[in-house]
Amino acid sequence: MKNFVLILLIALIPFSCHAQDTHKDKKEKETEMKPSKNEDGEWDITVIDTQFDYFLNAIAKPMSQYSESYLKTKNTFLVNEWNSYYNTGKYRNIIESGIEYDPKENYGIKFEYKLYQVFAYVNWKYGLKMSGLSGSDAIR
Repeated sequence: MKNFVLILLIALIPFSCHAQDTHKDKKEKETEMKPSKNEDGEWDITVIDTQFDYFLNAIAKPMSQYSESYLKTKNTFLVNEWNSYYNTGKYRNIIESGIEYDPKENYGIKFEYKLYQVFAYVNWKYGLKMSGLSGSDAIR
């Protein structure tokens, strides 16, 4: 009987380890910022920081100063840099989630502008310098 219980416990160990890995993958997917379409069918990204709207309206350069292709190029680079920091745990007190972004997708200028301003905002609020951020948008 003792041998049977021991064999049963040894047989169940791989299943318990697998359950932990699945939970970790699920948690990682939940912490990604993902673009989504709003009621108007336009792409949008949600930023949960009370000061972001203030930054967007009072400090950030207006959207008219950027072209969509410029923002798309910058965002592609900045998202890669951001996700690299997130995946390595660098700046974990600032970067709490990865960003899901497909450079082949046509998100539109409003989305591209808002995403770019997320990086400018993090620079403004926390002083995080990102090499893909233009010098005139780097506040500090």
